[in-house]
Amino acid sequence: MSALQPGVNVHDQLHAHLKNLPTLQQLFVEDPTRATRDCLQLGPLTIDLSKQRLTQKIYQLLAELAEQKNLRAQIAAMFSGQQCNFSESRQVLHGLLRTPSEAVPENLQAARAAMAAVFARMQEMCTAIHSGRAAELGLVQPKTIVNIGIGGSDLGPRLVVDALSAARVAGISAAGAAELDVRFITNVDAHATEALLARLDPASTLFIVVSKSFATHETKLNAERARAWLEAYYSNAADQTDALQARKNTARHFLCVSSNVSAAQAFGIDPALVLAMSETVGGRYSLWSSVGLVIALAIGWPQFQALLDGAHFADLNYRDAEFAENISVRLAMTEYFNREVLGYASRCVVPYDDRLAKLADFLQQLEMESNGKCVAADGSAISHQTVPVVWGGVGTNVQHAFFQAIHQGTQVVPVDFIGVQHPDHDLQLHHQVLLANLLAQSAALLRGKAFAEAYAETQHSDPDTRDKIARQRVFPGNRPSTMFLLERITPYSLGVLLAVLENKTHALSVLWGVNAFDQWGVELGKVLANALLPAIQSGDRARAQEFDSSTQNLLKLLLPGVKSRGSGVADK
Repeated sequence: MSALQPGVNVHDQLHAHLKNLPTLQQLFVEDPTRATRDCLQLGPLTIDLSKQRLTQKIYQLLAELAEQKNLRAQIAAMFSGQQCNFSESRQVLHGLLRTPSEAVPENLQAARAAMAAVFARMQEMCTAIHSGRAAELGLVQPKTIVNIGIGGSDLGPRLVVDALSAARVAGISAAGAAELDVRFITNVDAHATEALLARLDPASTLFIVVSKSFATHETKLNAERARAWLEAYYSNAADQTDALQARKNTARHFLCVSSNVSAAQAFGIDPALVLAMSETVGGRYSLWSSVGLVIALAIGWPQFQALLDGAHFADLNYRDAEFAENISVRLAMTEYFNREVLGYASRCVVPYDDRLAKLADFLQQLEMESNGKCVAADGSAISHQTVPVVWGGVGTNVQHAFFQAIHQGTQVVPVDFIGVQHPDHDLQLHHQVLLANLLAQSAALLRGKAFAEAYAETQHSDPDTRDKIARQRVFPGNRPSTMFLLERITPYSLGVLLAVLENKTHALSVLWGVNAFDQWGVELGKVLANALLPAIQSGDRARAQEFDSSTQNLLKLLLPGVKSRGSGVADK
């Protein structure tokens, strides 16, 4: 039965619920089944939504909204290979990467076969390197792998490698992935690059250059620096290798993931060592693809396949489950209500496990690059709110940092807590204290502390002073949070978690009416940076006259000496 009142739209009815919306504590009193009913299970992942301020009536209204927005049809369209990236006229097939071959729709079998061919080559590379046979690929036998990429070519792979660090030895021989030191270079700021290179042995370092176009400025510049570092090593070797031989030796230190094979070859990488990237897989959704080569090298091919299997398990729930049991849809409904109805402008992500320290960084790109739009997919202006600011840090560290504002600040910030039931270490007391803090913070946001309680625990002889101190110890409470619990961090469970969050991002894009798979807002800054670079390289500020006066003044401060010709400022 529809929850809609005749003649009143869903949006207005949702806002009407604010007038008499119970507090979180009242919701638990009114419905003793709430804690268990709103605690959802998906394989190794449990998600507790009971501390969100959504009633059953609100969920029904949000389900009505999802139906009006054709969410079921949009989910089916994505998984069936229809063009869901409207502005670029592309399919969205990151889900196909993790679909078993026997479950692929007939119209997508050719696309899946192309993906399978890339996976087969990835597996060959991993097997050769892990078994000490990298020379068969024309590569040095590495002790260190360095992934050079930015955005989706860095954030997802880095998160997964960090998260699975303790599980890397599982199923891998002593001469395999467990012995590889895996590092990342992303920022064009050379301080981090030089600090890392100074600690590495050139003879045993293998670089993976990840760039779909092989034209991403940061990635290309960092790759060129790595190449120069290697060429200098070989040129300065005891046998005084000539320049041509130095370049040949250097080429043995590079793998590449790119769609631009000719550019990679011009750089000096053997085309046989270039893995293709698909135009149907966006960067922030690409860790499951050839972009995940560094993951497969870090954890081994069987574990990479387990990561894909976990993601596919989550996809099945998103594709097939009714909204009430659909984890990603329920998360999307919750965020829609918090942002659009309650007006919460940000969401905080706090994993209570150091291995997930990069989760907030990953979600910032996934969610804010996908849904940070003010124009709808049909080109119309958007009058409602879209994606909140996503930020966070690791518990318990953040309890001694920004949690003061989370508990007592003037802005309500919903928090996503992530906990892990079983650690991969034997220090039980450490883990028990960690879990106690995880649960306590969530409970404190719900419960708060009333003035009477604060006054009773405040000791002071002067009543006015006691009153003032007690008021500063009041916690408003009634602050929402979601609890994510993993049984333990494994490739499979991590695949489930990340795919759930990817699919939630898609569901939200449908509710908000935006295209989650383009990112035009990223492009303007790139264009302007390329326009400013000649002025910075030459020192000729006149070359930046088309920019605003503020930018010209800042350029003057950065480059106080006016120069009219090239000055050699650019890196060699």
